[in-house]
Amino acid sequence: MSTVQIDRLLDTVIRQNASDLHLTVGRKPTLRLDGSLRNLDTKVLDSDDCVALMKAITPERAQQELQEEGSADFGFAYGTEARFRVAVFRQRGDVAIALRLIPNKLLTFEEIGLPMITKEIIRRPRGLFMVTGPTGSGKTTTLATMIDFVNTNLDRHIITIEDPIEYYHYHKKSLVNQREVGVDVPSFAEALRRALRADPDVMLVGEMRDLETIEAAIRSAETGHLVFATLHTTGAAGTITRVIDAFPVNQQAQIRVQLSVSLICVLSQVLLSRIDRSGRVAAYEFLVITPAISNLIRENKTFRIDSAIQTGRKFGMQLLDDHLWSLYTRGIIGAEDMIDKGKDPGELTEKVHRAGGNVGRTELDQREAD
Repeated sequence: MSTVQIDRLLDTVIRQNASDLHLTVGRKPTLRLDGSLRNLDTKVLDSDDCVALMKAITPERAQQELQEEGSADFGFAYGTEARFRVAVFRQRGDVAIALRLIPNKLLTFEEIGLPMITKEIIRRPRGLFMVTGPTGSGKTTTLATMIDFVNTNLDRHIITIEDPIEYYHYHKKSLVNQREVGVDVPSFAEALRRALRADPDVMLVGEMRDLETIEAAIRSAETGHLVFATLHTTGAAGTITRVIDAFPVNQQAQIRVQLSVSLICVLSQVLLSRIDRSGRVAAYEFLVITPAISNLIRENKTFRIDSAIQTGRKFGMQLLDDHLWSLYTRGIIGAEDMIDKGKDPGELTEKVHRAGGNVGRTELDQREAD
């Protein structure tokens, strides 16, 4: 298979607006469309095909890493159309490739349905803003939208630390420097340490993947910077617990105090398929740190955060399950999907039954029956 074919595959991803392309031995090239896998109508890939496709897009540095480590991640621009984030890895001795499409067009708050209070929060001069959710829940897109808002409206020096760089940001009202781990800097923790000397106002940490990075991010937020960071957790309370649990027991009390002062917001999200198959929609849990919630963090009462979110609606807060329920009742998502992604599936199933719905039958059947 030649590079012509990789171009044709990438064109198909862009044309069909798929989120991912999977290439592995023994299967046709496979797209992820609206959350589901679809085979493309081409030949079944063999070992040589996968190696040729890998070589067509993988830079020398990443090919070397694949040889030594068995896997590598990188990003590349595909003309002016889009960028792709790529994971190449070995499986059963062969090469497999997963490509994630990163559209060039940055979305607005309205387009991705972000709570409007977010705009006010990201005008703050300092604090830690965490965006969390499982892999593939749209965290990167949400962060890119927020960085673009700052870039367009405020004069700030923004430093992003990513692995790999996904969305490209160009200087607008702000000045933007993007550092790629493994290319521009060896690690997230090192990049954060160095960033503090570069006079930043806003920092984006692509992933808080180890204790050292979490510590550096909290310290940066405490010392007067606005820090955006991501974690693979679901739910606001769970995120806070996860951050604290990353530290040794003898440091946890101190971290609780630091977090209670530096954390300004946790936005937790999941992505769901729309019922009408017109793409996907995000559901959000949104926690704004008020003095009362600060106290809960400091006093190790994170189990009470969910009820504090319910009473904090006037601050723009919402629980994930409440947002899912609202998307379901507005006919945007299906019951099965809502229950799969919810934090309390039992309670959501009950609510569907109480509302006369029937989990199990397809939504369209249900609506036609009504």
